[in-house]
Amino acid sequence: MKAFRIGSGAGYSGDRIDPAQDLAQRGALDALVFECLAERTIALAQLRRSLDPQQGYDPLLQERMRAVLPACLRQGITVISNMGAANPRAAGAAVLAVARELRLPRLRVAVVLGDDVLPWMQEHEAPLLDSEQTVRSLDGRLISANAYLGAEALLPALQSGADVVIAGRIADPALFLAPLMHHFGWGADNWQRLGQGVLVGHLLECAAQVSGGYIADPGYLDVPRLAEVGFPLAEVHADGSAVITKLEGSGGRLDRLTCTAQLLYELEDPARYLQPDVVADFSGVRLREVGADRVRVEGASGHPRPEQLKVTLGYREGFIGEGQISYAGAGARARGELALAVLRSRLHKRGLDALDCRAELIGVNAMHGPLLGAQFEPYEVRLRLAVRTTTRMQAEQVGQEVEALYLNGPAGGGGVTQSVREVIAAASALIPRDAVRPSCEILEL
Repeated sequence: MKAFRIGSGAGYSGDRIDPAQDLAQRGALDALVFECLAERTIALAQLRRSLDPQQGYDPLLQERMRAVLPACLRQGITVISNMGAANPRAAGAAVLAVARELRLPRLRVAVVLGDDVLPWMQEHEAPLLDSEQTVRSLDGRLISANAYLGAEALLPALQSGADVVIAGRIADPALFLAPLMHHFGWGADNWQRLGQGVLVGHLLECAAQVSGGYIADPGYLDVPRLAEVGFPLAEVHADGSAVITKLEGSGGRLDRLTCTAQLLYELEDPARYLQPDVVADFSGVRLREVGADRVRVEGASGHPRPEQLKVTLGYREGFIGEGQISYAGAGARARGELALAVLRSRLHKRGLDALDCRAELIGVNAMHGPLLGAQFEPYEVRLRLAVRTTTRMQAEQVGQEVEALYLNGPAGGGGVTQSVREVIAAASALIPRDAVRPSCEILEL
């Protein structure tokens, strides 16, 4: 059986679109996957949906579909994505609307549902992971609860012959594992194959991270044509072994080093990488360069899947008020430190000094604290004050105090910015598998 070619079209919600379009047009792919959900992304999407019932999916969904749908439909490439976020049904309808706009002759969209488990979580006293509290402690603040579905939830959509599969919260590697299971007929208990498929998905899920997009360090680790970095693809064989590569002529680098860096990314225990479909074992993985920008990956295995599914909970956690101002020229640092002292006094007067606060000079001590910052005298500094508050009004006062430094602070301040943002925090819990019931709906032109 010939290799199955699967490409990565996005590694996060705001990722570039032109590399995905390049993959669609000349990658000779069988499937193109867009992985666009981070831990808090879906909670933010739920907020958008609460304001507009037709929203709540990825903001770049339509733009991405306009870029790739014609080539994918023409070449028989299946598009798979979690861009449905908090509203997969509306996302599916939006994909059909793009197809009509482009006057495509046909399109079948499969919408995968069932990850939204907020009602179950609100009714049960489930403990929070890494905490002594339960979900009940979030009463009144809970926005969303989405279970990480696995590849099995996507299989009915693929079996329907869909051109586009749109889902919400799916475990990132499962987006890549599902089309491999469907194409090669891997059983849901073939732990070795599933472990190898999860390895392929893990290497591809962050897009350009494996092809040079997050490793450049000039003079130490150089990446050619970083501005034109290409997104990766995998040539996968029936035994699960694969070659990770990128399109000829695209920028970036793809070698044993970049694959190793991505392999270890967000990996706590290489022998027990818990996924909805399998507990993957990467401890025996072998990476071998077999050509320019070509790395053969094999040796992963797996064990029976966990009995429970992970759930990400999004909840309101107050606000952050922020203000910034710059000082330049001789004595810039001293004036910046005087401004910080003024602001600390003002926060105390407003009763905000006991709140969680960051007061720093960017470029001096914002990253590593005062010890390293004491070693030099900069020509320019930018002061940043950020305070986590319980109310929006308190958060607004933070920026107001920074702006007041124009006429009530050290000489030469300028370039003030203010911002207030609501904090959406994330927590995790576990849910029994039988409490989650995935389903699939078909939409067609």
